Amino acid sequence: MSKQNIEILAYEPSPLGLLCLRRRELLSQPGVSVTEVTVNHEFLMSSLYTDSEQALAQISLQLHPGKDLRVLVGGLGLGYTAHEALLSDRVAQVEVIELLPQVIDWLKRGLIPLSPELIDSIENEQRLVVTQGDVYRQLSGRPDELHDLILIDVDHSPEERLDDESVSFYTVEGLQAARQHLAPDGVLAVWSYAESSPFADALRTVFKDVSVEPISYDNRLINQVQTDWLFFARE
Repeated sequence: MSKQNIEILAYEPSPLGLLCLRRRELLSQPGVSVTEVTVNHEFLMSSLYTDSEQALAQISLQLHPGKDLRVLVGGLGLGYTAHEALLSDRVAQVEVIELLPQVIDWLKRGLIPLSPELIDSIENEQRLVVTQGDVYRQLSGRPDELHDLILIDVDHSPEERLDDESVSFYTVEGLQAARQHLAPDGVLAVWSYAESSPFADALRTVFKDVSVEPISYDNRLINQVQTDWLFFARE
């Protein structure tokens, strides 16, 4: 670690702006290190609090009665949603679509905390496939194959997006297109750092069964309880 307790693992341009992967030792908890991602010097994600990313997969699996499930994950990030899905013996395969090739390269280089487990799932178990692409664009087109679970964790929220290209996904028309990619009994799940009544209304227009689950955790770094919001929809 540097004198500032920060180690820069990667710092490179991307279509979304300057992308930084860093490892930081917590001053409040000496010896505890977290991995963080920023875009244009704004905080994006951390390995310190991953409850809601994991819950996105956990709750989706609880909602689906089947086995030999095929899971599509939009956004690799630090890998916690994909890893959580892979922990279930009811999941046959997980496909991750990540927009930024830099993030995929971090995985290949072993720079993210879950790299060993995820690489093992790719190379040995062959249950994980990670490809570069735009998950929103894929869901807007005709499906080549159907998925039992579609888990989306890309934007901050339906109203605060990383890229305006995703705006149509959050509309009734976009959700109708995405629904065509679900197999029978399929579940669509979307992560957000904020509640969104307009998005929930759009989901209820398209799907019969919609639930919104708040996931709260105690952020000791700022001494606040924070809440992320998970949206689930199925027929």
